[in-house]
Amino acid sequence: MLPTLCRQPLAVRWRSYRRSPCLPLPRGWLLDSGSLTARLLARSGGDFRVELVAQGWGHPNLSEARALKIDPRLQVLIREVRLFGCGQPWVHARSLIPATTLTGRHRKLAHLGDRPLGELLFSDPGMQRGAIETARIPLYTSASRVWARRSVFLLDHKPLLVSEVFLPQLLQLQ
Repeated sequence: MLPTLCRQPLAVRWRSYRRSPCLPLPRGWLLDSGSLTARLLARSGGDFRVELVAQGWGHPNLSEARALKIDPRLQVLIREVRLFGCGQPWVHARSLIPATTLTGRHRKLAHLGDRPLGELLFSDPGMQRGAIETARIPLYTSASRVWARRSVFLLDHKPLLVSEVFLPQLLQLQ
């Protein structure tokens, strides 16, 4: 199992934003369908970086497999990063990329390192973004809960799942 900054127990309930009428003040961050990378770059005045936390092959949890519409026994490339703005961690992101997505011109997704995935996704003419789902999840080992969102992206009809956890440091800037 890869290390993770955020615990995502199986009990996390991801909901379509249409079913989450009580979204918090940062709803603009949660529901923005544009590039989070571009938005963070603008917010930070260019003081933005990506830190690769972990990357390797593993199995999706049941919720992730359902979102991707794949068998949970299939291995996927799991990439976890922290997105920093102004020297502070603002977002923790977890991406799951099935092996079938890492073919052809999309092989480069397996070799991003500290480059932002969003930059590639939103510059890809074959990209389509699925519905945004939101959830409250536990952060680290504390009892506090933070807002997160996830979406399935299709690259030439091949799926990948991106989950983004909005850390308190970002939301304090509101």
